[in-house]
Amino acid sequence: MLRKFALAAIFGLSTLASAQSIRHFTFHYAFTIKDVPTGEHVRVWFPQAHSDPYQEIRVVSAKGDLDLKKTRESRFGNEMYYAETSKAKASDLHFELVYDVVRHEHLTLGISRPRLQDVSLSGKESKEFLGPDKLVPISGLPAELAAKITAGKSSTLDKARALYDYVFDNMKYDKSGTGWGRGDVLYACDAKKGNCTDFHSLFISMARSEKIPARFEIGFPLPANKASSDIAGYHCWAEFFDPQHGWIPVDISEAWKNPVKKDYFFGAHDADRIQFTVGRDLKLSPAQQGDLLNYFIYPYVEVGGKPYPNVSNAFSFAESSERVANVTP
Repeated sequence: MLRKFALAAIFGLSTLASAQSIRHFTFHYAFTIKDVPTGEHVRVWFPQAHSDPYQEIRVVSAKGDLDLKKTRESRFGNEMYYAETSKAKASDLHFELVYDVVRHEHLTLGISRPRLQDVSLSGKESKEFLGPDKLVPISGLPAELAAKITAGKSSTLDKARALYDYVFDNMKYDKSGTGWGRGDVLYACDAKKGNCTDFHSLFISMARSEKIPARFEIGFPLPANKASSDIAGYHCWAEFFDPQHGWIPVDISEAWKNPVKKDYFFGAHDADRIQFTVGRDLKLSPAQQGDLLNYFIYPYVEVGGKPYPNVSNAFSFAESSERVANVTP
């Protein structure tokens, strides 16, 4: 982890900015495994949101038709729930988690905050966040693009901003057709469209090719102007590492949807989100029999040792207090 922070406590976020937005809400993560064949071996994994400097997580309740066990994968430290039965008895299996969440705005650039001293990554972190993923190469076309885009720039921050601007200017948020949503960098380079996964995979690929550590993060978005609603699907974003600033957040797809906030989303994540996991190509705990997971936000189920996709998800949130509060140190 980052060494020798000049920060006091994990939740001392108010020291990082002169004014900070906060959302306090309950989050429901529920799903049903449908039409499970009687007598089959069923294994279930689903991610657990956890506390970090930008969100405070409390599990209000966790229940399911199978006993739940908390586990953690070793590569990125993602936490999860696991359940299994050697002989399924019910045709449907139901699971539900309820979280109480306080989410803080994550601000880094252009604000008054304590200076970080001797900020660095461990050798393991450098290896993880500079290396390729299955769909995120760090050589070939994206590396060639990155070299052209960053030519003449020397600082990490300037290079990262040039890559951010390139993705913003050249990608289109468009979920038509097929191929989008997998975070396939070569698809993104060719199609120049996709969703948040495609936007940020391209940015991460080019950043890593320029020796800038970058990581993929995934969770769910909260509607900015609603106090409660169902949530249709995930949202993902990225961070890159600068020795002078630490991890710097970016959200290029949100900037694309709201261009007036383009500068804001280079160096900030708003409070309208909850994060669940980090990283790609994931081996779960205990290990799944299927392939490594491209990313981990939805439940993953195996029946008889094979991936079982017949899962119905239901995600929602409800505000627990006033939607936005400004915290001034």
